[in-house]
Amino acid sequence: MHIAFVVHVVKGTDPEELLSDQIKRDTQAVVMSMDDAGKMGFSASGIQVKPGQEACLIVVARRDAPWISRTLEQHDSVAGFQQVDVNIG
Repeated sequence: MHIAFVVHVVKGTDPEELLSDQIKRDTQAVVMSMDDAGKMGFSASGIQVKPGQEACLIVVARRDAPWISRTLEQHDSVAGFQQVDVNIG
């Protein structure tokens, strides 16, 4: 089981900068734009982004979700996020 974080960020924020290279390496997190997520089969329907913000997707194993959550909570460019359970097969 994996967790997908739908992350709302300040417009112009590079999604790749949300997590350090070390965190991405240790958790094998996959960071992608919503366009790329759509190409991978993730649906963006129902995601409402406020003016001046953009959204991106971060997918990690369930065991790493608390680590990613804490990291996103502390990031200045993150306006908010939600977690969604996903099955990747």
